[in-house]
Amino acid sequence: MKRHFHLRAAIAVLLVNFAVAMPHVALAQDAAPAPAVETAATQAPAAPSSAVTTEKVTVDNPYGLDALWKEGDFVSKTTLIILGIMSIGSWYILFTKLYEQHLLAKQAKAANATFWTAGEVRQAIESLEVGSPFHFIAKSADEALEHHEGLLAHIGLNAWITQSIQRSIDNVQSRLQDGLAFLATVGATAPFIGLFGTVWGIYHALTAIGIAGQASIDKVAGPVGEALIMTAIGLFVAVPAVLGYNLLVRRNKAALEKIRAFGADLHAVLLGEASKEAEAEAVRLSPSPRVKVVG
Repeated sequence: MKRHFHLRAAIAVLLVNFAVAMPHVALAQDAAPAPAVETAATQAPAAPSSAVTTEKVTVDNPYGLDALWKEGDFVSKTTLIILGIMSIGSWYILFTKLYEQHLLAKQAKAANATFWTAGEVRQAIESLEVGSPFHFIAKSADEALEHHEGLLAHIGLNAWITQSIQRSIDNVQSRLQDGLAFLATVGATAPFIGLFGTVWGIYHALTAIGIAGQASIDKVAGPVGEALIMTAIGLFVAVPAVLGYNLLVRRNKAALEKIRAFGADLHAVLLGEASKEAEAEAVRLSPSPRVKVVG
């Protein structure tokens, strides 16, 4: 009995101790921190949205006009030089002819203001600017009128003066058209010269790619795009030449209309002057009437 009593007392003490210890264990477990879980959000701290900046990356282009000149062969460089000469010549002719046409317009205005108000033809010719087309035409017509003699006398005066003025106008027209043939040639051939350079560049690019054995897009697009620069240069040379040619032709047409009108009026004036001189010469050479004296 005494043994059972001690056993029961020991079990009761154990149960009391266990009951007292359980709340403390539960509180300790609740207070313990949870195990950290490594995620992408915890590993890389998020940057504030206001501090986000974009950096501009500069990439050097290994393909371009500079690389085309340095790596090009004799044919490629010759093609570029020809296109450069064509471009320089076209712009030079365009600006030169526009300046000449501007001077011609001023000379036409001055001729209309001073030539027709002069008393005599020679005085009117001296009022014109030396070197102008109007002075050249008037001087040539006056010299033709003075040298209407010898075999030329068999030609009618009207036809002779008309031919002289027309030859002078044709000469002026030829001078006005100087350089237009070059512009027309550049406008017609520059795109094909550029296309030739492109074909030549693509041929060598594909040959180099075939030898290297690398046909990726970065190996093909660069050399082929570099070769296409030739076509772009050809169009850049041809378009101003064609536009300049059309502009100069239209302005030359307007200038020639003024010159032809001046020549027609000059023709009528010279015929009138020649008619007056002929009448004066006939009066001078005619015998004076005799006076009969009645005695």
